[in-house]
Amino acid sequence: MEDRLVIKGIEFRSRLWVGTGKYRDFEETKNVIEASGSDVVTVAVRRVNIIDRKSENLLDYIDPKKYKILPNTAGCYTVEDALRYSRLAREAGISDLIKLEVIGDEKTLFPDTIGLLKATEILSKEGFVVFPYTNDDPIMAKRLEDAGAAAVMPLGAPIGSGLGIRNPYNIRIILEAAKVPVIVDAGVGTASDATIAMELGCDAALINTGIAGARDPVVMASAMKHAVVAGRLAFRAGRIPKKLYATASSPIEGML
Repeated sequence: MEDRLVIKGIEFRSRLWVGTGKYRDFEETKNVIEASGSDVVTVAVRRVNIIDRKSENLLDYIDPKKYKILPNTAGCYTVEDALRYSRLAREAGISDLIKLEVIGDEKTLFPDTIGLLKATEILSKEGFVVFPYTNDDPIMAKRLEDAGAAAVMPLGAPIGSGLGIRNPYNIRIILEAAKVPVIVDAGVGTASDATIAMELGCDAALINTGIAGARDPVVMASAMKHAVVAGRLAFRAGRIPKKLYATASSPIEGML
């Protein structure tokens, strides 16, 4: 059975999307992206050079024809900043896609969801394909969808924490209500976390620190690739119900 991920008419080859922060250099970033099998690469417009072609540029290492570049507004604490960097990326010819972040607090890096909703409304009306990074609040996820979000990206846990999916029940509620794809973003620390996200039914997972912070990022990127595939297959197959008591694996009729 065909299992395609299509968002706003754009087909995505991989359900693992990767970030580009925290790597030793662009060469390591390139090797990780290749090992991940991802076709979506998100880049913080404020932190990683993809615009100035006169300086060393990430796009010198990865082929924009091979990968979908997803600019993001990481590091933006106001709606105005998020709008400015979104428009800057588009004006530079990078993409109409934008992973929208409006951060509300330096310590937790939790989203400012009020600002996020406002920025989503504005950018959607301007024709952007908006992927808002939000908390795991089902009500806010629905409001972002109503505001024009192409998908919603609830956190699994705080950015960079590696705590895994802390509230799978909220993610399930978001999935049940959403009419747009749901992509888990932030908190995935290792391959099993990615598998859990996919087994819940998420459409994709975006991972940065879980790969970049590993002892061997390239090997972890490969592990994440297989974890996402396994989790998606398990979701499609359907897990058995959990039971308190044992059930014999073999038929008991006709036993000697």
